[in-house]
Amino acid sequence: MEPPMRSAPSKGGIHKARPRRQRGRPARRRPSRNIDYHSLRNPFAPVEIYSSDRIAAIHNAALDLLENLGMKVLLNEARTLFRAGGAVVDDDTGLVRIGREIVDAAIGEAPRSIHMVAGAPDKDVTLELGVLTMLAGAGSAYATDLQRGRRASSLADFRELVRITDHFDALQMLDALVEPQDVPTQFRHYSAMESQLELSNKIPFIYSRGSRQAVESFEMLQLHRGVSDAAFAANPHVYTIINTNSPRLLDIPMAQGLIDFARHRQLSIVTPFCLMGAMAPVTVAGALTLSHAEALAGIALTQLAQPGAPVCYGSFISNVDLKSGAPAFGTPEQVRANLASGQLARLIGLPWRCAAGSSANVNDAQAANETQMGMWSCLLAGSTIVLHAAGWIEGGLTVSYEKFITDMEVVHMFADLCQARGGDEDDLALDALQEVNPGGHFFGCEHTMQRYQTAFYPPLVADWSTFGTWNARGRKDASERATEMWKRIVRDHEPPPANANRMEKLRQYIAKHKAAGGAPPVS
Repeated sequence: MEPPMRSAPSKGGIHKARPRRQRGRPARRRPSRNIDYHSLRNPFAPVEIYSSDRIAAIHNAALDLLENLGMKVLLNEARTLFRAGGAVVDDDTGLVRIGREIVDAAIGEAPRSIHMVAGAPDKDVTLELGVLTMLAGAGSAYATDLQRGRRASSLADFRELVRITDHFDALQMLDALVEPQDVPTQFRHYSAMESQLELSNKIPFIYSRGSRQAVESFEMLQLHRGVSDAAFAANPHVYTIINTNSPRLLDIPMAQGLIDFARHRQLSIVTPFCLMGAMAPVTVAGALTLSHAEALAGIALTQLAQPGAPVCYGSFISNVDLKSGAPAFGTPEQVRANLASGQLARLIGLPWRCAAGSSANVNDAQAANETQMGMWSCLLAGSTIVLHAAGWIEGGLTVSYEKFITDMEVVHMFADLCQARGGDEDDLALDALQEVNPGGHFFGCEHTMQRYQTAFYPPLVADWSTFGTWNARGRKDASERATEMWKRIVRDHEPPPANANRMEKLRQYIAKHKAAGGAPPVS
C-alpha cells in the first residue's frame, strides 16, 4: 500500500492534501473538495410537523391577537407610524391594535431575497429561503475557557472571538459574540465596530441601542470601507437583531432600531424570545401564536417606516424547566417549535432566522447533544440563518472557547452536507470494484488514493485514532485539543488588508466622538 499523503490545514480548518501518484499509473483528475461556504443551499426538504390547516390556524390566531389585543409599543414615533398606517392606537396605554390588512401589506412589500454586502465580494451573502447561513453564539455576558476560567466578558475576549469567527469560512457573518463589559456603554459601539472592521471583512453586527449609536456605527462602516451613501442604501452592509419583550411588548430601543435600520435600508432580524411557560404559553402552539404575532408586528413597523426595507422573520422558542425556571435547549419542544416556525416563515415567504444553543454549564456531552439537536431542527426546518451554532452555553450567558471549536466540527459537517454528491459516473467506483479481489481491501487502490482526505471531512478536533495511539500521545480529550486550536487561531490570525488612510479616518472619528462624550444607549 502506498504511504499516505501529507496534508496541511488551510483557513477554516479544511485540509488540502497533496496526492502521490503510484508508479506506472496514469495521472487522473483528483476530486475537488472546495466548498463555497457563502453560497450554501440546504439539501433537505423542509419537514412539516403540523398540517397546512394547523399552520393556517396559528397564522390567523396571531393576526387576531394583533387586531384584538394588540402590542404595547413604548416608542411614540413607532405608535405614530402605526397610526398613519391604519392601526388603532391608544397613547395612554401604549396599546396598538394592528389590523391584518396592515400585516398583509407589509408582508407583500418586504423583499424575498436580501443581498448582504461584505468588505470583500467573496464574503457577500444572499439571504433567501433555501439558503443556509450559520453564525456563532451571540450576546453573552461571560466568556470561558479551560485556561482562564469563567469571567465577565471583555473587549479582549470580543476581539479574540472575532478572530476565531473570521478564521472559519463556515460562519458567514459576524455577530454580537460577547459583551465588552470593560468598555463603558456610551463607547462600546465604537470598540465593537472598530474590532469587527479591523479584524474581518465579513458582514458586521450592530446592536440596536438608540439612533445615535446606530447612525454612528453606519458612519464608521462607510468611512472604513469607502462606501458612499448611495451604495450603502442600495444593499444592506450591516444587520441587527430585534428581540420583542414577550409577551406583546415592543420597547423603545427595539422599536427605534426597527425604524432606524429600515430607513437606512439595513437589515433587521425580528426575533421574539419566547420561553414556553415563562414569557409564552406552555404549549408549543400557544408559544408559536405569540411569537408569530410579535414578529409580524415588527415586520409591519419596518415597512411602515420604509416600504421595501430588508427584514427577516425570526423565531427563538424553547421551554423552561418549570421546577427551576431555567431555560432549556435542545428539547423536543424546541425542535417542534423550530420545525413549525419554518412552516410559518414559508407561509409568509420571507427569509428567516432560527437558533440552536445549549443550557449546559460546561463543554460536555449535554452541551454537544443540545446544540446538535437544535442545529438539526434548524436545518430540517429550512432556516436561512442559524444563530448560536457554536460556543453558546448556560442558555446564552456564556460563550465557551472550547465549545466554539468543538461545535465547528458539526458546523463544517452541515456545510459539507450542502454539497452535491453522487452525480459523477466515477463515484460508482467500478474501477475500484474491478481492482480489488474478493476478500481484499480498498485502502491502497487508485480510486481511494485519489480521494485521500477528500472522501471524508477532515476533523478539527475529533480523534479517530485507535485507543493505543491516542493513549501514547498523552490522552488529550476533545476540549484539550480545542484549547490548542483556538489559541493557535488567535495567535496566527491575519486581519484582512486594510486601507491605511481609511483606518486612520475611522480612528479619528472614534477619538472625536469619544471626546464629545460618546453616545449613551437609549433605555
